[in-house]
Parts: sequence; structure tokens; C-alpha cells
Amino acid sequence: MSVAAELPLSALSSSAATGPSAMMNSADVEMEVNTEVTGVTGITEAVTEVLSTETNTNSKVEEDILEDEINEIIMRPDVIPRKLWEHLDPESTPMWRFLQNVNKRHGLDMKTFSELNEYSLRNRSQFWADVWEEANYIHEGTYSRVVDESAPIDAVPIWFEGVKLSYAENVLYSRPRDSSSSQTRSTVGKEDDKVAVTEVREGASETRDATYGELRERAGRLAAAMKARGVKKGDIVVIVGSNSIDTLLVWLATSWLGAIFSSSSTDMGTKGILQRTVQVNPKLLFMDDAALYNGKIVDLREKMAEVVEGLKDCSNFDNIVSIRRFSEARDISAVPKAITWDDFLASAGASPAIPDFVRIPFHEPYLICYSSGTTGTPKAIVHSLGGVMISYFKEGGLHEGLTGSDVTLQYTTTGWIMYLSNVAILLYGGKTIIYDGSPFKPDSSILISLASKHRATKLGISPRWMFEFAKNGQSPREMADLSSLRIVTCTGMVLSDQLFEWFYDAGFPPSVQLANISGGTDIAGCFGICNPLTPIYVGGTQGPSLGVAVEIYDSTVGDDGEPGRPVPEGTAGELVATTAFPNLPCFFWADPPPIPAEGQEKKGGGGVASPGTRYHSAYFARFPHVWAHGDFCVIHPTTRSLHLLGRADGVLNPSGVRFGSAEIYSVIERRFADRVQDSLCVGQRRPKDHDESVMLFLLMKPGQKLDEALVKEVKEAIGKDLSKRHVPKWIFETPEIPTTINLKKVELPVKHIVCGRKVKPSGTLANPQSLDFYYQFAKVEELVNPHPNL
Repeated sequence: MSVAAELPLSALSSSAATGPSAMMNSADVEMEVNTEVTGVTGITEAVTEVLSTETNTNSKVEEDILEDEINEIIMRPDVIPRKLWEHLDPESTPMWRFLQNVNKRHGLDMKTFSELNEYSLRNRSQFWADVWEEANYIHEGTYSRVVDESAPIDAVPIWFEGVKLSYAENVLYSRPRDSSSSQTRSTVGKEDDKVAVTEVREGASETRDATYGELRERAGRLAAAMKARGVKKGDIVVIVGSNSIDTLLVWLATSWLGAIFSSSSTDMGTKGILQRTVQVNPKLLFMDDAALYNGKIVDLREKMAEVVEGLKDCSNFDNIVSIRRFSEARDISAVPKAITWDDFLASAGASPAIPDFVRIPFHEPYLICYSSGTTGTPKAIVHSLGGVMISYFKEGGLHEGLTGSDVTLQYTTTGWIMYLSNVAILLYGGKTIIYDGSPFKPDSSILISLASKHRATKLGISPRWMFEFAKNGQSPREMADLSSLRIVTCTGMVLSDQLFEWFYDAGFPPSVQLANISGGTDIAGCFGICNPLTPIYVGGTQGPSLGVAVEIYDSTVGDDGEPGRPVPEGTAGELVATTAFPNLPCFFWADPPPIPAEGQEKKGGGGVASPGTRYHSAYFARFPHVWAHGDFCVIHPTTRSLHLLGRADGVLNPSGVRFGSAEIYSVIERRFADRVQDSLCVGQRRPKDHDESVMLFLLMKPGQKLDEALVKEVKEAIGKDLSKRHVPKWIFETPEIPTTINLKKVELPVKHIVCGRKVKPSGTLANPQSLDFYYQFAKVEELVNPHPNL
């Protein structure tokens, strides 16, 4: 029986998400973790049955039904994808100059990116010392060793012990190259009258600038007010705010005092905010009093009050500071513990003494990001100051070639990891354009117009954004003058072969480098990234990030203590990292403190990621002493490009908005327990799909049926409790949900099935026959298209 005959019409329903996810990203991504992946499904020679025998100019796709749950994908070395770009003068780039400096310093003769990457992996301490020297950050102290190279990655070893620095100090000041002291501060390249930030409100309805001098003055005054309110090193300051100058000031003032910063976007639901904020027990919470999106102004005072109520048991929480978002501040007298921005600043007096920068050890925490909540409450991932700063210099300064003359425009919210990239250009003395609102208001040309007007050299977008342009036959290079643009970064979801070719054939000037990048909030950085020394081919990222030992492991083994097994070149498997690098998370906030014991850290036990911690479960439980990132990918054996084929787990990723199924389940269980017995939520992305769709299957209680009214109620509840971007596209009734013999429901086989793959039921399934029902949804359009009203 077809599902159309079996289910009420209302259950065969799809919903178009609204809000920023209609483009790309994520308030709910919350500096959000699990991994933003990019890549392509193109140049494969053996895929699944459902792909039929479709071909393109770069590859042949053959039918090949495999017995494993995840089908093997092989790239042949003699099948070379189309070359799209090559740097006209690679020897003029910062990466080339760095390579030559390393050659001179160590008596080497490297000439290629491949040689530099090999050097970075074989000489880890020496390479990272080279990067540290090149970064030229203001700091104090010295290190006796870079890292204990004998420590496995899950020991999370300490880097550059003895070095202390400040994020705010390095954003607001520069260090002269010719200075003999590492502590010398200068304003060269960051002069008082040089514009540091241009803030643009939705549709360019309002624009304001802040110079480096103004940032220094305003951040210093805010830091003085925080200090007067008792904020000190190690305290946590949270903001629920827009992508604005005020949000940036909160971050700078927090790090000025050595405190720890965390941010979320204003369109996140109250429950999502509290899931993240309560567990870190903040000292202060800043929040905008209103928000603008898609032409609509939203009053946030009710949400403020709900958040304060939810924080009532947090022992450290003192106040919520209301940030005036528009010309008139809103009356917050009814919000408990609320104080206005102006009153907060007045805490330090009329002429406050600006505090000294508090420099903290390289390896200590300064930033908290959050996982997507796949298995419950989002995990609070803590990043070290030095790890993030040295990684960003390597990625931004070397891989992307950014300098103080660059102007960047990254579309993001404050709840996505790309918010770091959005403001990090300030470390170099460049200028950032921060945009808040819909990227399609008043029309789709807004970001292109801003890039042209402000002579942006770097633009950060997503595959979803590019797809909208390609679908509508629009060409950015024909809409505006993009002659200043040098690089376009793209992340958030898989980038198709077609969009690679559209970018150069119709989208952007041929001189622009398309930097398809892949990494995650987990590492506040990249595994796959661009570089100026190798060509760009259709598909994947150009190559690995220097200093990160990326390998591909057989995805059919692991989880039982069995060592990981590298696959042959060109064979798909699971992305892993085998040795430590500086931007590993410090720890997870709610994990128990490490147990000191002689030698445990070196063996990978007893430390912050020891067995039993959520840190260990997230990355190290799959393969012993190896970081398993959860991406399914393949490295082309000839071009060495890293092709991301999707997630190896069940993380949901519609339009680049990453979240966990557990967030959906919590709404169903809390609101619909009287009618719904159980639920299953998976993502569907077939080879023909440009985006992932979320499918929600509901197992109804006896006597209950899924009807139009309930579908509407479920969608409204998810949108209200979480966000509109969490709302599933499809909601269906199911007769049975697959579970293990331990009664744990199983998502991954269903995900593979609805994506068009054949699976071999695992022996751990208690009801393997239940999988048969889900095969029909691989062709969901055939089930719903007979009903034109849907």
C-alpha cells in the first residue's frame, strides 16, 4: 500500500522554512558545533542502486548494491575533475612567503603545498613554532616546549605552556615587527581613525561605522563596568544578540578581563537558550531588546523575562543587561534583574579607570560553543584562547592570505561558528562588514551590493545562497562591480559539482578563489580548506589544513575498541584526525574535572577526554586515541582534494542549519505524549537534492491518528519551542520505529534508506522488518505529488 493511501493527506505535508535558514545558516547552530561540512557527490565511480547510471563530464556513476549499510565510493586516480582556478602569482602570497621563511630558518628546500603539509605533520612542534613566530601576537612569557608530541590526541596535551595573551588586546592593538619585546603595543595599522567595523542592518536600512579608536574606547569603558559589577578571570558572560557592534563590544570587554564569552542568536527559542546557558552558570547575560528579520520587528522583552526565570537556580547569575537595538530603548521595568545598557555603563562612574588587559595562559578557556543536541542537552564545548588564535592565523593569514588591507563580509548570525571568522579580520588590522537580517531583503542582491560598495576582498556565503542565485538565473558578477573581490568562502553544507561550475561559468569573476571549507564548531577551525598554491578542481575542498593529520578510516569498523583502519586512497570512509593540534577543545564544561594520576594524560586516560566524559564519547569512543569527526568523505588520489559526502551520523543539516534530533524529540514528548507514542527524525539528502530535508515520523498511540490539525500543531510547537528552522519539511505516520534489542531507537539506517541507499539490517535490531516501511520515502515526491494542494 502506498503511503498516500495509508496516511491522511495532511500528514503528507511539507513546510518551507523561514528565517535565515532559508538561506544558509543558523541561529540555532549556536556557534554550533557538530561539523559544518562541504564537498560534493560528483566524481564517484561506484555508488548506490538509486543513483542509476547517470553521467556527467567528470565522472561515471555505476549501479553497485553493496552489503554494508554505507556503500563504498571509489575515486579513480585517472579520472581528473575539471580544473576551475589557479592562482596567477602564487609566489606573491603570504603562504609562499611563510614557506620561504621556513626554508630559510631550517635549511629546507620546499616548493609545493604538499611538501609544506608533509613538513607540518612530520615536524609538529617546529611547524607550530613557525606559525607562532609568524603570527606576531602581543604576549608575555616564553615556552620551553611547544607540545608533548608523545601524548595521544585524546590526552588533549597543553600547547605553548608559559605563554600568556589577550584576545581583546590583539584585536585592538598591533605588535610592531621590529620590536624586541613581545609585549609592545602599537596602533600601527589600527590607527584611531581607521574604520574597523561597518554594521549594516537588514536591507541596508541603517549603516554605522566604528573605528579602531572607538572600539578601544567603548570596549574599555564596558570592561570597566563589568569589572565594577564583579566580573573577573574565568567568569562567563553570555549574549543573546544580533550581529552588531554592541555584540562585538561585549565580546571584547569580556576577554579584556580574562572572562569567558558565549553567544547565541536572538531568534533561538527560550528553551534552546536555557539549555545552553543554564549549564554554564553565567555571571551576566546581555540581550537585545528587539530584533529585525525579514522586514518584521520582534519585541524580545517577553523572552528576556522567560530566560531570567529559567536562570533562577544559577548561583552565579546577577543581571540581564538590555541592549537597545533601535532608536528608542524599550521599557524593561517588568523584567526581573534587568538593567539597561546605559545604567550598566554607569556602574563604573562618569570617568572610569580603564582596567589593564588580563592575559591568560595560551591553553586556558575564553570561548564556549555548543553542540547540536543530537543526544540530549547540547554539549558546552570550551575553546582555548591560544588554540583559536593560532589556528585562525594559520587559516586566515596563510591559507586565505588575509592582511590588514582586506575587507571581509561573512553572512552569519552570532550563533554560528562563522561569527568568529566574521570579526577575526580585526586581528590583522582589516575591516569587517557585519550584516544583520535577511540576506534576501529587499532582494537577493543585497550582499553582492554591499560587497561592491565597500570593496570587499573576501565574501563568506553558503551553498544554499549560491543555489538560489543559480536557480533564478542570476549572476553576481553581472549585478555589481566585484573587481576587488579576491576570495569567496563557502561552508555550512555540501557544495554540489554543479555549483562549483556555476560559480566560475556564470557566477563570479574567474580570478576569484572559491574556498570551499569544512570543519566545525568542535575545533573552531577547518579540516579541509583552500590554499593559494594548488589548483581548484570541481568538487571538495582544495586540501587539508596545515598541521592537522587528516586520514580516512573504514567506516564499517570501530565503536568496540577495535583500532581504526585507513582505507586505500580514493576510497570513501570516515574523516579522522590522528594527532593533536592546538585548537582541540579544552574540555566540555559539564564534564567532571580530570583525575590527576601519574602518566594517565600521556596514555590518554584520566584527562579531560578520558572514558566516561562526554568529550570522549563525542570524538574518541569510536576509534582508540583517534578523533572521529563524523563526516563521510573521500580524498581524491590525484588532486588530493577532500570530498565531503555527508554526515556519518544522523545530525540534521537543512540549509546548513545543524541540529540534533533530540531537540525535536523533546518537543514531541513534552507536548504530544497524550497522542504520540514515539517519534523518529532523520535528514534526507539524495544525490539529486541540492539541500537536506528533515523527515519526522510519528508512531501514534492506539486510537490516535495523524491528521491535518495535528500536523499543524506539531509544526507550530517546534517552531515556537525551538525555531522555524527546526520545523520538518515532511511529517508522516509510521507503524513501527526500528529499535535495538536494548530498545534504543535507531536513526542511521532509516536515514540511509530515505536517502536512496540499500541497507543490510544490523544484528542488533530487535525489529529489522520495520525498515521495509521506510524505503518508499526515497521517492517521497511520488507519494505526495498526486495531491496538488500539498
